[in-house]
Amino acid sequence: MKTPPLQRRLLAEALGTFWLVFGGCGSAIFAAKFLVPNITAGGTAVQLGIGFLGVALAFGLTVLTMAYAVGYVSGAHFNPAVTIGVAVARRFPWKDVPAYIIVQVVGGLLAGLALWGIARGVPGFEVTGNLAANGYGDHSPGGYTLTAVLAAEAILTAFFLYVILGVTDERAPSGFAPLAIGFALTLIHLISIPISNTSVNPARSTAVAFFNGNGAPGQLWAFWLAPIVGAAIAGATYHLVTGVDRRAEDIVGVSDPEVLTPDVT
Repeated sequence: MKTPPLQRRLLAEALGTFWLVFGGCGSAIFAAKFLVPNITAGGTAVQLGIGFLGVALAFGLTVLTMAYAVGYVSGAHFNPAVTIGVAVARRFPWKDVPAYIIVQVVGGLLAGLALWGIARGVPGFEVTGNLAANGYGDHSPGGYTLTAVLAAEAILTAFFLYVILGVTDERAPSGFAPLAIGFALTLIHLISIPISNTSVNPARSTAVAFFNGNGAPGQLWAFWLAPIVGAAIAGATYHLVTGVDRRAEDIVGVSDPEVLTPDVT
């Protein structure tokens, strides 16, 4: 089976990135903290939100579900850092990298716009500063410094790429790659939500930064630089670390890495 046409792959990437941002950031915006009055407790509010654990699961589930839905079409990158990382690993054609990144950013921005519009549907909700933007320093949930955030984002993205490159190996169990990738992203969020609100994905960060405001656009560079550096390191070293050299093979089709022919020039 030949690799699907580029146009179809780009539509799949835009759709998947939209779902990642809408589902992941949406869970953080609307459901992470949800207070309701408890009549039996004299009106004391009860927290029924999903918290950090729920948000982490939401991000993992967005990637898991869309990897199964369209992974066989585009490879289910949904992330400029992933696209660059697999290209560095020579598992994806460099000629398609710019187009992938553009549609990932566009898909994410459309999701950010949708979240912004829905969030404004509650009277009194302050959109500025409350759209799950990434940040460091005063804009880090835990007050972590720029250095700490850069280190965390680079390390976590690198390991995310190691997982992706490993589970899409032809010797890995067929059909389970989306599960491993989704669980890896969940774990990443469990580690780093307090540090940076978790990016490891420049498109996810860009998607909400400008709608969020409150300093997020000015810090956006960090959430492009660190994930891309981490992904590039993983892409360049994976075959050295594991002894598995599948360079010059396309990663398109993460749900079944053997079904598509290489498309590398």
